[in-house]
Amino acid sequence: MTRAHLNKLMTVLLAGLLAGLGLAVAALPAALVYGVGLSALAAPYTELPNTLRTPPTPQRSNLYANDGSTLITSFYQEDRVDVPLHEVAPVMRQAILAAEDARFYQHRGVDLRGVVRAFTANQRDGAVRQGASTLTMQYVRNVLASDPRLTEAQRKAATEVTSARKVQEVRYALALERELSKDEILARYLNIAYFGAGAYGVAAASKRYFTKSPANLTLAEAALLAGLVQSPHTDDPLNGDADAALQRRAYVLDQMVESGQLAADDATRAAAEPLRLRPTETPNDCAAVPAEQNDWAFFCDWFTRWWNSQEAFGSTVDERQLALRRGGYEIVASLDPAVQQAAIGQVRQIYSENHRYALPTAVVQPGTGRVLAMAVNRNYGVQANPDGWKNRPNTVNQLVAGGGAIQGYQAGSTFKLFTVLAAVEAGLPLNTVFDAPDRIVTRFPVSGEASCDGNWCPRNASSSVDGEHTMWSAFGKSVNTYFAWLTERVGADRVVEMAERLGIVFRAPGDEQLARHGAREWGPFTLGVSATTPLDLANAYATIAAEGRWCAPLPVVRITDAAGRTVTAGAPDCRQVVARDVARAAVDAARCPVGDQSMYRGCEGGTAQELRSRLGRPVAGKTGSSEGYGTESIVAVTPQLAVAAIATNPDNPRDAVGHAVQARMADGVVELMSVALRGQPPRDFVPPSEVTAFDVTRTRIGD
Repeated sequence: MTRAHLNKLMTVLLAGLLAGLGLAVAALPAALVYGVGLSALAAPYTELPNTLRTPPTPQRSNLYANDGSTLITSFYQEDRVDVPLHEVAPVMRQAILAAEDARFYQHRGVDLRGVVRAFTANQRDGAVRQGASTLTMQYVRNVLASDPRLTEAQRKAATEVTSARKVQEVRYALALERELSKDEILARYLNIAYFGAGAYGVAAASKRYFTKSPANLTLAEAALLAGLVQSPHTDDPLNGDADAALQRRAYVLDQMVESGQLAADDATRAAAEPLRLRPTETPNDCAAVPAEQNDWAFFCDWFTRWWNSQEAFGSTVDERQLALRRGGYEIVASLDPAVQQAAIGQVRQIYSENHRYALPTAVVQPGTGRVLAMAVNRNYGVQANPDGWKNRPNTVNQLVAGGGAIQGYQAGSTFKLFTVLAAVEAGLPLNTVFDAPDRIVTRFPVSGEASCDGNWCPRNASSSVDGEHTMWSAFGKSVNTYFAWLTERVGADRVVEMAERLGIVFRAPGDEQLARHGAREWGPFTLGVSATTPLDLANAYATIAAEGRWCAPLPVVRITDAAGRTVTAGAPDCRQVVARDVARAAVDAARCPVGDQSMYRGCEGGTAQELRSRLGRPVAGKTGSSEGYGTESIVAVTPQLAVAAIATNPDNPRDAVGHAVQARMADGVVELMSVALRGQPPRDFVPPSEVTAFDVTRTRIGD
């Protein structure tokens, strides 16, 4: 008889046995079956589905704070994490074998003795009461059913009760047994079996029921878990039948005694132990961030938006989400718990969670783009809000980073930075002089209150700043008419383009339209009329602190996949967007608003003059007020840190926050930066060259 004929014969005979067609098949000589038959029936290992050769078991991904140990949350569809066999207590290994396959180490993947016993018992009882699947066959079924690449229909087909499917299990099990060691198969099984209560694999089950690792399971605990595998949905002691779970535990202990793995006295003592559960539910998604750290959830939300934009995790958002929830990634976030705590503390000192005004705040690391904190005086959650408010006190809208329903907020004169950069890049030095009047009529067409016969004609906030200024003094004292004039000289389109280079995103449709098709006439842009976010603003100023090196805002320090490999998507994405000397010149001017002094002694006062002396280290930055003090903003930056905050009413932009809050915001930024920079030695900025600082002709209007 040829091998092919024998293969077909054994397939038919085994199918007949499994379908209950007759005892004659079950009586086949074991020598024939083991010596020739099952060997012929086995599928070649190379022809096994890839999912069996390299099983892509779904595993949860964990997101940690930047200390690498503080869990922010987990992401999963199935709560699972793989562990090697040596990290599973011996009693757990013994218990699972006693419960599911006592002869596991004796058979070759199919246990004919068990098949005959099950067939005989089921024929006698007239119902299916005993199964004949070995642990290896169960593993095959579990892998095929949980393959993340299969559709739900395909998974259902992989586990339906048919003779053909059972024969396929047998063939695959035999092939695996020829290729893998028993310990490898046992480890794989323990990591994929479902133990109820949403826990897949022994590590998740140990944590779910007992808040411990599988290495520390006691005999009674191991026997309980092993007993759950047969009926995890009904015997689950947390959500199902605790008495049934205890009965199964007693059964497993008896089986351990029968198989010689346990003394009868030990089994009796373990069976008498009461059910001692210490359940822990693994958090899932950003809504599951612990209540005491609810403010971290806004960072978590932004992290998921970032993840969904990364092509490294899939070609579509759905694929990227599937990777996050099934890929077993270990993600160390950039979130610094101490900095976050300081940020939320300062924010809540200014506005409570129920206050109609919000103070979204972002902290960014220059040179990497890593975001150390994202704080706002709101609760992250979907609970209903009173009085019809959309974002008070509960919201899941991204108030700090923008996106979705949040287009951003006007940041006022903080945008003058982009005009300084564009001007210096165009060849105008910092000592460019203009005698700034109280009001200036520009060539930029506008309508409304800021219009003079159809042209934009801004005024200074106070007549005390009227007069002759350089970029240093004009930036320090926030002289509107100086910057309106400077924008005319440089070109509004170059100012807009500079802002985009530094990462300002135009989320509002009107802003996007002007940026794409009306930038040449968008003179008011220099006064911060475009909507932005604290994250974009902090990162723009971080770019000049990093000497013109822009880095994409980054929520992670490190990402490793389930195999322990580093994922490059977690590395900073940086590029030089302006020349170093141009960036240094902008920093030199930005020292003036916050009470520092430029390298060339050009500062003559600022709008937040106490900031430098209170911080006690070199600092640059800018304050900003939108029209009618609708919003108030502040940015502060050192070579190691950038902070931006915007006070606003996210539900009603016409509800002005008022100018008085700006001083309190400056105080809060000082306290926040003091915490964030603790232990870091002061670093000074690099001075710009004399070429960017001075022009011997002292450029004036009309020159």
